[in-house]
Amino acid sequence: MIASNGEGPYRQAHVDPLAGLRTASDPPWDVYLTGTVFLDIIFTGLDSAPVRGTESWARGMGSSPGGVANMATALARLGLKTSLAAAFGDDHYGEYCWDALEQGEGIDLAPSRTVPGWHSPVTVSMAYEGERTMVSHGHEPPPEEPAPDCPPRARAAVASLTPGVRAPWIAQAASRGTRIFADVGWDDTGRWDLAGLADLAHCEAFLPNAEEAMRYTRADCPRAAAHALAEHVPLAVVTLGAEGAYAVDGRSGESAEVPAIAVEALDPTGAGDVFVAGFVMGTLADWPLSDRLAFAGLTAALSVQEFGGSLSAPGWSEIAAWWRRVQSVDDQDPAALRRYAFLEGLLPEVTRPWPLRRAVPTIGFGRSA
Repeated sequence: MIASNGEGPYRQAHVDPLAGLRTASDPPWDVYLTGTVFLDIIFTGLDSAPVRGTESWARGMGSSPGGVANMATALARLGLKTSLAAAFGDDHYGEYCWDALEQGEGIDLAPSRTVPGWHSPVTVSMAYEGERTMVSHGHEPPPEEPAPDCPPRARAAVASLTPGVRAPWIAQAASRGTRIFADVGWDDTGRWDLAGLADLAHCEAFLPNAEEAMRYTRADCPRAAAHALAEHVPLAVVTLGAEGAYAVDGRSGESAEVPAIAVEALDPTGAGDVFVAGFVMGTLADWPLSDRLAFAGLTAALSVQEFGGSLSAPGWSEIAAWWRRVQSVDDQDPAALRRYAFLEGLLPEVTRPWPLRRAVPTIGFGRSA
């Protein structure tokens, strides 16, 4: 495994991972997605979980757009042209999230809308001992779906499948040539029936975790589950937690497995979104399957070393800094370094200061009246 050591100065590098593939006839967007945006408030520096009947003081705090914004931010920071359809409240929280995504991250919000009288959903997350506890609040969602009837043309779209529920935009997007990458949440019905994931038929890739994959396939190990899923979707990717990830390409029969990078995890919030974003980027760039898995795992490992969801999504400056750092560690495993050697030709010279604009800890701090 690769180990990291030391800090060192960062500068932000601009990378267009699809530069060599772009043509005049390309869709306007690399990735489209839709969902609910939360305002995330993250308390850090807690020594332990809050104790009932007591007051706990956190040594740090951050705020940022959360929910589907975690995925959108991760994609945008990897250089993909990202378009998001979501509903935003017309309160200060909604204004803050809109500005942070559009101005701070360069995400296209043309398909999004502000809903008069609707309050933004909020999640408070407390991070301690590498774990997290969350409390959320939200009103009934707006009566209209934020996704338009015809999603904008895009190379790819990221969807979260819901058992027993079809999302019409997925079939519409797939029919126009958009490649659909999907994950899934916990099946509260307990059925774990693949037939209930009707939109899986429109997907190019399905990326569940090991527990989800085994429950849906009735397999006794994650790798067997991946092979079973590859009979239903062209590309099955199963995340294995601390063991890494395993993927099967059902079209070619190719399989790949990449171990996880050993890191000290501070906060796992959004790590799954970052993994999917890294895999989508590598797929659109036509990388080999093993490189896609390695890159997705790397971006997820970088994210859990920072607090917050979208706050912790890495950009190319963090990836470049990590690559420089691990190469300087004494007695580094040569085989582990070779696993990530494909990064060497991708990272350009640094062109502007790091970090990029990030969400500020206090909403409205420093704004003129």
